[in-house]
Amino acid sequence: MSKIVLAPYGSLGDLHPLLAIAIELRDRGHDVKIVTLEAYREKIGTLGFEFSSLSPDLDPEDREAAKRVMDSKSGSETLITEFLLPAIRDSYEDLLAACDGADVLVAGEVVFASHSVAEKLNLKLVSTTMAPLSMFSAYEPNIFPNAEYLKYLNFLGPLFQRFTFSVMTRVIKSWFEDYRAFRTELGLDPDHDPLVWGRFSKDLHLALFSEAFGKPRPDWPESTVQTGFCFYDGRKDLGVMPDELLRFIENGEPPIVFTLGSAAVMDPGDYFEKSIAAAKLLEKRAVCLYGIFNERPHGLDSERVGYDYAPFGELFPKAACIVHQAGVGTTAQVLKAGVPHLIVPFSHDQPDNAARCVRRGVARTIRRTEYSAELAARELEKVLTDKSYKAKAGALASIIASESGTETACDAIEQVLSEG
Repeated sequence: MSKIVLAPYGSLGDLHPLLAIAIELRDRGHDVKIVTLEAYREKIGTLGFEFSSLSPDLDPEDREAAKRVMDSKSGSETLITEFLLPAIRDSYEDLLAACDGADVLVAGEVVFASHSVAEKLNLKLVSTTMAPLSMFSAYEPNIFPNAEYLKYLNFLGPLFQRFTFSVMTRVIKSWFEDYRAFRTELGLDPDHDPLVWGRFSKDLHLALFSEAFGKPRPDWPESTVQTGFCFYDGRKDLGVMPDELLRFIENGEPPIVFTLGSAAVMDPGDYFEKSIAAAKLLEKRAVCLYGIFNERPHGLDSERVGYDYAPFGELFPKAACIVHQAGVGTTAQVLKAGVPHLIVPFSHDQPDNAARCVRRGVARTIRRTEYSAELAARELEKVLTDKSYKAKAGALASIIASESGTETACDAIEQVLSEG
């Protein structure tokens, strides 16, 4: 039996895929430990895993921090330079202690201390990617949240993308000055880029998304295994569908579902009020999942209902359309459900995720700053009346159903273990 440490960090979209892998690894007889945000301690304990806290300990109820991290232009820089990198030494110490005696470390995307811990302990490292944008392929028409205007030059192809990456890495190099100093203190090579080219482990890199969402590219690292999405569905800690919501769904046409996932929902603005108004303009039934930290939005009635939470895996297949922010966890669940989308991307990988869904003919998008009841109603009308959206969504869902993301990921991890 091997000891495996998994270190997810971020929203539920980052946590749940690695929890699915953790459960499968435990079922295969491995000793599994989870190192993540303190806010998830109870959740991890409920699942019966050993838990360790991982810095920085972000407060999920800090609305001001959430607003800054989800800013459409500066959110990624804020997250990295103001939260993650200043805590790199604490993160390293947390992870180093958690990995004592471990055989392999499976690290989330922004666990920047993972390479240093693996090097110091001579430990096998498995890096992960949740969304295709983070593979940094020149063969993709990538869309970056702080430079969306570059999408108009994507027709220039791989040469343009390589130039963009070159400029990007020069621009962000200053972000990692303290990281390089930290590596020097440890006696490790300071010339390491944990965000772009240096983030991929040579032992194994798991691309934890479906080919329906992003196909393999010739410039992916040789260590990459694409698994498909890893779904964490049907677990007790996810809760159950409220009885009232089930009755609502059963007693009428499929509703439009409005959600902002588990991160963007911390900074909803008037998204839900505008969404309710859009549903009323269309005279459509709707469900708003407004989040456990928010007050009930105004405008709800007998045909437009609201709940702080409902399990996506149960609700989405019963919907006519999902309106969401394109976080990769939410997007994966919508694609799995085989229903059309209307997407209002916020930040990070969300504009790119949204563009991928549009290119595959399953979604339309509205810029966050332009979202209004009238525009949402017009775009929803197009999605709901054009049957091609539903047909193409069903085709992608079939691809996802044919994949075994969690099992494939665990097979690849066990292969690394077998190599000694």
